Amino acid sequence: MSQARDLVAPQPRTHEVRNQARPCSGYNAFTGDVVLREQVARHAPWCAERAAAVGALAGDPDVQEAAHLANAHEPELRLFDRYGHRLDWVDFHPAWHELMGLAFGHGVHSLAWTAKRDGQAGGHFARAVLSHLWNQVENGVGCPTGMAYAAAAGFSDRPEFALWHDRTIAADYDPRRLPLADKRAAVIGYAMTEKQGGSDLRQTQTIGRFAGTEDGARIYELTGHKWFFSVPTSDGFYTLARTESGISCFLVARVLPDGSLNRVFLQRLKDKCGNRSNASSEVEFEGTRAMLVGEEGRGIAEILSHAHLTRLDFAIGSAGLMRQALTLALNHAGSRNGFGQVMSELPMQANVLADLALESEAATLAALRVARATDAMETDDGERLFARTATPVMKFWNCQRAAAFVYEAVQVHGGNGFIMENPVARLYREAPLNSIWEGTSNMMCMDVLRALRREEGALEAFMAEVSAPGTADEAHGRFLDELNDDLGARANDEGNARSIVTRMALALQAAEMLRHSPETVAGRYIDSRLCGRHAGVIGTLANGPDLADIVARAAVA
Repeated sequence: MSQARDLVAPQPRTHEVRNQARPCSGYNAFTGDVVLREQVARHAPWCAERAAAVGALAGDPDVQEAAHLANAHEPELRLFDRYGHRLDWVDFHPAWHELMGLAFGHGVHSLAWTAKRDGQAGGHFARAVLSHLWNQVENGVGCPTGMAYAAAAGFSDRPEFALWHDRTIAADYDPRRLPLADKRAAVIGYAMTEKQGGSDLRQTQTIGRFAGTEDGARIYELTGHKWFFSVPTSDGFYTLARTESGISCFLVARVLPDGSLNRVFLQRLKDKCGNRSNASSEVEFEGTRAMLVGEEGRGIAEILSHAHLTRLDFAIGSAGLMRQALTLALNHAGSRNGFGQVMSELPMQANVLADLALESEAATLAALRVARATDAMETDDGERLFARTATPVMKFWNCQRAAAFVYEAVQVHGGNGFIMENPVARLYREAPLNSIWEGTSNMMCMDVLRALRREEGALEAFMAEVSAPGTADEAHGRFLDELNDDLGARANDEGNARSIVTRMALALQAAEMLRHSPETVAGRYIDSRLCGRHAGVIGTLANGPDLADIVARAAVA
């Protein structure tokens, strides 16, 4: 044996490890969250047990380790086997499959649809609660759960997709590469974006040619490409192609009914800033078999009919991501000393934590209000019109605020927060993505203006909601009067869109705080956000003894 191997390194005795934050584990993200718990008790008490089960996952050290591993060991593209045969597959770390099994097994993707099937009211609200909680577990898996949630809407009431619907809403996860009929459950993806078009789906170049009819479904062959194709191991995915009648919507199965692989050719995986556990790819179609969904030439309208649900999910998911960042920040500041005090008791830090707590509560309440409106869309025209505007409003605002929110949570952690072993660093890389998926911030603001222009009664429904009796204090009332005047005068002015939609979001959040939060908490939100004193900077609340109470309200029990 060499001399180097015989040497034994001395053991350092330079210091002892102390004054590090305690591990943020052992809590329940539902039962410990007073805002979420009260909302469920008020609007869907039947889902409390389900919510507690998912909430327990967020604080489980083993599940937290699985989330770390799924992001540390990223998906690997396998184009060929060792003999040169094409595989067009992606290998995920076992932790990814474990997390997928937990999310799908708990119905995070499907509760809205199974609740409707079982005659339970408030399914979209209850499903939103689960999504809020799951986004405190692992955000990459939130992509396939959200896509499955929306996909089920496209399958509903279409007999040719009955099996797809049943497998999609199953509370199970089956990663095997098999025909749909041989699987216990299905994962569904979406692939619309092309290189030349980006968000403009009218620029779709992929061509679809009619090939016949099978079992009641119209079959086409697709030729073209897609620039973003998330979860490429999905059993099926929605896509768009140009046909004789215009852009049409299709469902592509990865494995055909006879067991052969469809002609879906992966090109590469995206090297993304965040969302590292999830695989996003580029794909080419060449004679790829696909089933027409809806009417030929109505593909964009079909996809947009699903987009309400995915946009709602991103508003909810961003609120959940913020809540996790807040939990991490509260844990760190509450268990580490600085300058002779517990960090959370330092006046400036206490201000930051209280401000984060206000932002998180408002984001959660407003997103859940949109989920409740979604439940009533089929039976209440006022709720439908409110949801039509409020969904893009809250998708814009919660996703916009998430990045700034997590940045402040990293600041609470100091240098420790910038190390990838710390989950708050993962959230920092994740937070900007939700504002891009399913429509960028500018697209959401354009969609709000479109609704105000084209949907008769949409403006009135939104203003009625945010100014309902019992919601407006004096400052909120003045804010609403000015907003109403500006909406009437500038609703067609795209240059003011972000300003208008921001104020709509603040109005809705303030209304929900006035309805559901303690008076002092709602008052703090309105004083800071609506009275021109906040300037969007966290930690700029007027100092006062009630800040400690706001922080205590946000702590998970």
